Amino acid sequence: MNKLRKRVFCAAGYNTVSLGTGRKEFHPKKTRPGLEHYIIEAGKGVLDQIGGAQNVDEGVISNFMAARFNRQGNLAGIIPMIDPDLEYLPCTRVEGACGSGGMALYTSMKSILAETADVVLSLGVEVQNSVKAIYGADILAGAGHYASERKQGHAYFFPSKFSDRAGALYEKFGYDTMRTAMAHWYVQAVENARRCPKAQEHHNANPDLFSTGMMKPNPKGFVDHLNVFDCSKVSDGASALVFTSEEGLNKIGISKQDAVELVGYGQVEANLSQPPKDPTRLTTSKTAVDRAYEMAGLTARDIGVLEVHDCFTVSGLLSLEAAGMVQYGEWADFVTEGRIHYQTGDIPTNASGGLVGFGHYTGGTGVRQAVDCLDQLTGKAGDYQVKLNANKPYALMISMGGNDKTVTAMIFRKAE
Repeated sequence: MNKLRKRVFCAAGYNTVSLGTGRKEFHPKKTRPGLEHYIIEAGKGVLDQIGGAQNVDEGVISNFMAARFNRQGNLAGIIPMIDPDLEYLPCTRVEGACGSGGMALYTSMKSILAETADVVLSLGVEVQNSVKAIYGADILAGAGHYASERKQGHAYFFPSKFSDRAGALYEKFGYDTMRTAMAHWYVQAVENARRCPKAQEHHNANPDLFSTGMMKPNPKGFVDHLNVFDCSKVSDGASALVFTSEEGLNKIGISKQDAVELVGYGQVEANLSQPPKDPTRLTTSKTAVDRAYEMAGLTARDIGVLEVHDCFTVSGLLSLEAAGMVQYGEWADFVTEGRIHYQTGDIPTNASGGLVGFGHYTGGTGVRQAVDCLDQLTGKAGDYQVKLNANKPYALMISMGGNDKTVTAMIFRKAE
């Protein structure tokens, strides 16, 4: 795989609150912020760090289904609402289901490599609490192949897809083993979110998270093999950062000690119309990660911070193998033994809570993951800061769309 032809940096990250059920300020019957609010907040949060909009050369915005959740398309045209100095800049909207944020990162990076821009504002957003959950489930089904799958699919389409993966794991590795590991994943997600003020589960005060995570799936009320706590919640929010060249860093007045460098990536697509070849593996995610490792000349042993796409607890577990952290079938013991703990684990994972704990505003989650990698590697993550290991100075993130179909993996290192 080709190496990066020039140095690419990320800086100035900003996440909004991940708003939805569980947050004290969320009220389903009261008016809540819309798309414009989140785009403007995240955008201004970045512009305030880089000397203003006049330093931006280009904008990229990622979103999945605003045309249905919010009846709003043409989101690139909302970027100039952030600041008048963004008027008439080239801007692009990208979409890749739940992996849309990763696509924004990939698109922004390419502009830096193509030398058409030195500073690209990369932003991801989704507002999903605009419809009832059952209607939202149908909207989100568009992340699969709607024509061939939706008619015969479950009312809760995507939970059912990952429920099938969980069922395959139960059959092969045992219900108790996998159920316990999924419950431990849930516990850690919420405990991490409690340390992150902007996380959706930040206010979760449940004194017995493990018992909650162990709740037996109820096929009559939900899906066959997952309970509702195995799922990331419906979330509203946005995240943003900038991709820059070395010249761009100087332009925005940010030192390398406050930035990270992209050292490898993999962006891959699988056939949307085909079911997974093996439901107990995330083969597309693994392909993307392997390509990122190859480009960077690294292995899993070099990674000290991990951000995976745990839209469900089961996808979090399977992501560990895709990232090369465990061998096939070893996920359960690895998680149950606490080896992904943000302070004491072998590989600190999803330190701000991941999708289950932080929340999952689908079109923006990939950008949020990159912001968290930036904050961790620069030591700015606050109460959820991991212990950085000098021998493992890299962060890996995996942004996944659909049932492991659209995947972007990126590896970062603190800039030098």
